[in-house]
Amino acid sequence: MLRPALIAISSIVLSAGAALGCDGRVIEDAAVYDAPLCVPAEPQRVVVLDASFGLGIGLDVGLPIVGAPLDNISDEALKARAVEADVTSTGFVTEPSLETIVALQPDLIVGFVGSPSMASGVYPQISQLAPTLLYTDIDWRAYYGLMAGMTGKTGEIEARLAEYDARLADIRQRMPEKTVSVLRITSWDFQVYLDAPRSYAPFAVMQKAGVERTDYETSDDPDMSMKRPGWEELAELDGDVLLYIVGGTNDSDKDGRHEEVLNNPLWQMLPAVQSGDVHRVGHGTWMQFSGLDSAHQVLDDLERYVIGEE
Repeated sequence: MLRPALIAISSIVLSAGAALGCDGRVIEDAAVYDAPLCVPAEPQRVVVLDASFGLGIGLDVGLPIVGAPLDNISDEALKARAVEADVTSTGFVTEPSLETIVALQPDLIVGFVGSPSMASGVYPQISQLAPTLLYTDIDWRAYYGLMAGMTGKTGEIEARLAEYDARLADIRQRMPEKTVSVLRITSWDFQVYLDAPRSYAPFAVMQKAGVERTDYETSDDPDMSMKRPGWEELAELDGDVLLYIVGGTNDSDKDGRHEEVLNNPLWQMLPAVQSGDVHRVGHGTWMQFSGLDSAHQVLDDLERYVIGEE
């Protein structure tokens, strides 16, 4: 079920201060930067600022998206969906073209920014163009609730989430007693996304699926979601299974660094590498998580590489 407290969209009968002068809907949600926020009752031209939650979930719930940052998008399937929907590219996600956004004449701008501090850097300029809804939580399911409430598709999304939950429960029952390590190789460093209270979405999916990570990859700290190990710390990735990610919006799948890593003796000494239980997973799914399609693809990888089903 969607969390009702986070589907905080109502008519203008909400708080008088927030509703004053609002002829659309008022959003009061702690995960929305600068809430309460007045948005159109039925937006007609939406620009999305991110090519992950915002774009994927926006398309899923039927937002009329006219623009999104499609340059260098790592999820080709998501890009194809956007192109098919006649979405115009606003450039690269970290450098959107304000001129393009202005030309698109949006009546609503939405985006997933991950934290209030990130939102504060974007909001002042973008919000001058149209009402701007920036989501700062990492809860992708709650974001579905917020977006579905804007398009009247709450029931449809709840049904899709129920199907996902049933699959998740089945996989959790079949999950073997193995430890799983996950590493991202970039052109400049290593990144380990943790099993933690605020795990990034695909790793939260792993957590819910009953996957056991190593001690090094697990934390109870709500402010910690990633580590950047050095070469020597790679030895801490001693899971029975090793999944690794290369590529994305960086050139690590083109500049040869990941081949150097895979040929390095320190990599070859890892238990999963020595046993042959090491697998490369798609950067589009794992680094540009965009909703239910991505969640199911994570579960596909867990079934294939951890449970051992083709």
